Amino acid sequence: MSATDQEIVEAVLAGEQHRYAELVQRYQGKIVSYVMRMMNNYDDAVDLSQEVFLKAYTALDSYRPQYPFTAWLFRIARNASIDELRRRRLTTVSLDAPVSTEEGEMHRDVESDAPGPESTYLEDEARSTVEQAISELPDKYREPLVLRHAAEMSYEEISEALELPLGTVKTRIFRAREALRSNLERLEALQMQAASGAEGS
Repeated sequence: MSATDQEIVEAVLAGEQHRYAELVQRYQGKIVSYVMRMMNNYDDAVDLSQEVFLKAYTALDSYRPQYPFTAWLFRIARNASIDELRRRRLTTVSLDAPVSTEEGEMHRDVESDAPGPESTYLEDEARSTVEQAISELPDKYREPLVLRHAAEMSYEEISEALELPLGTVKTRIFRAREALRSNLERLEALQMQAASGAEGS
């Protein structure tokens, strides 16, 4: 039976520092996925995620076991992402659309470790549409939605991570899903129009 997060934390604080690798392995994928949606770049997400785990390690004695470890960890990831975005003076966050800066709109390359486009074109196109639809959500809706689905956090953990009342978290996720559905319908309609125009030309 696997050790709980709290048991691993206690072991690390008791001197078994090597046990921290278990927490990194357990949550690295979810942290990278979350940070990528904040940072707009896979390599940046990997680098910042490493910083997140380092910050969490150095602050491990401040973790309080009455709260979920995931909520504490994702709060560190959230703060690190926000700090980095502020440092870069980004005003909008998008996975594949232009980002606005003080110098105007800029396109950024998003690297992926997915299979080549020749075998996954339709899947990649659908994923891109979903990512764009998510990126267009207001921050207060996008963030809890990403934590719920990408990080697979419970409502209670999201409430703790974002320091919001549980009812507010549930309401925002509900509204985020409604807005996401609307965004997807609009983007799919635009794609169909573009395809029809291309066929008619």
